[in-house]
Amino acid sequence: MKAAEFKKHLVQDIIPFWNRLKDEEYGGFYGSVAGDGTPVKDYMKGVILNSRILWFYSRAYRAFQYPELLSMADHAYKFLTEHCYDKTYGGVYWAVKFNGNVEDDLKHTYNQAFAIYALSAYYDASENKEALELAYSIYDIIESKCRDAGGYLEAYNRDFTPTVNYELSENGVIAERTMNTLLHVLEAYSELFRADRFYMTEDCSEQERNRLAKVETSLKEILSLFKDKVYNPDKQICEVFFDHEYRPLIDLESYGHDIEASWLIDRACELLEDSDLTEMMRPVIEGLAASVYRNAIDEECRAVNNERENDKVDRQKIWWVQAESVVGFYNAYLKEGKEEYRAIAEDVWTFIQNRVIDKKSGEWYETIPYHGEADVTAPLSHEWKCPYHNGRMCMEMLNRSLWLEIDTVLAGENKQD
Repeated sequence: MKAAEFKKHLVQDIIPFWNRLKDEEYGGFYGSVAGDGTPVKDYMKGVILNSRILWFYSRAYRAFQYPELLSMADHAYKFLTEHCYDKTYGGVYWAVKFNGNVEDDLKHTYNQAFAIYALSAYYDASENKEALELAYSIYDIIESKCRDAGGYLEAYNRDFTPTVNYELSENGVIAERTMNTLLHVLEAYSELFRADRFYMTEDCSEQERNRLAKVETSLKEILSLFKDKVYNPDKQICEVFFDHEYRPLIDLESYGHDIEASWLIDRACELLEDSDLTEMMRPVIEGLAASVYRNAIDEECRAVNNERENDKVDRQKIWWVQAESVVGFYNAYLKEGKEEYRAIAEDVWTFIQNRVIDKKSGEWYETIPYHGEADVTAPLSHEWKCPYHNGRMCMEMLNRSLWLEIDTVLAGENKQD
């Protein structure tokens, strides 16, 4: 895999597709796109979708420094702050209508996390201090209203009174805690910590330094929750749905979430620069990659299955699972040096190129059925499908493969010397 491959796909396919979805009339980006690439202009705009789009353009700008990417991020930021943020109770809504009016005022911890993720990346791209302050205000809301002594909870009404967690409960269970929410709180806090620390100077106040230290403490607490409550060391998997006391509600192995967690946990450890913490989390990081490699690979096509519930394996190939598998296995290869991880990352990338990318639009099909082809009429975008997973894969692999190429060249020069 070459860095140029990922840059080409990102710059020539993914970015142009999402550029076409900019809503010049009502702001933000269209909430859904039909299989033929036509925007559904009156479809609701999920706030998760718009947060992820803001993150995507912000990080893409940092990667390439193209002014038009920052302009798109500015557009997304304006919509998020003017229409998606609740100026009365704080936090962000679940969804707004196509015209920006509130559609669903649910406050979900998962959704708040993605707003922090997006605002932190935008601050990194724009140096707009208001974005950082807003990210911290939502961080304070999560820490004060969306958790208890045991960890993070899930769903709330507009005023942050608790409600039932329908949005992130699947497979016939209603969960009080989920691995998915915890993972993306970790991801959001990592981005906030990284962005704020990068711009921290000697002139920063003690208050600013203290709040960054609080995020650091939160990250360490979340990593401990993964190790002690979420990760099952016997199976080398993360349990997915829990009751209040972290008792698993279902025998479910989510391959995509496990391989994603392996590299996001590793990323958090790298940011914290705590060798003891990294050693504590190493069995989790390595165990998750090992179990997905052992249990999830479909040898017929060398792609990654969706999940296992009890004894039944769902062999559909979901777009985001493939994206996370490329990054997760390549990260494991770079850290552990196991050739099989590099090989499966390359094989999954080949599968994506051959069967997941829509050659007409450049965007990815959502689902590839087992022993079937993608439904070309299925939406290419909706409130859960955005440039977050595939765009991030390209940016992560661009960086990782580029550095590996540089290391290979340097190693060859040193050998000649």
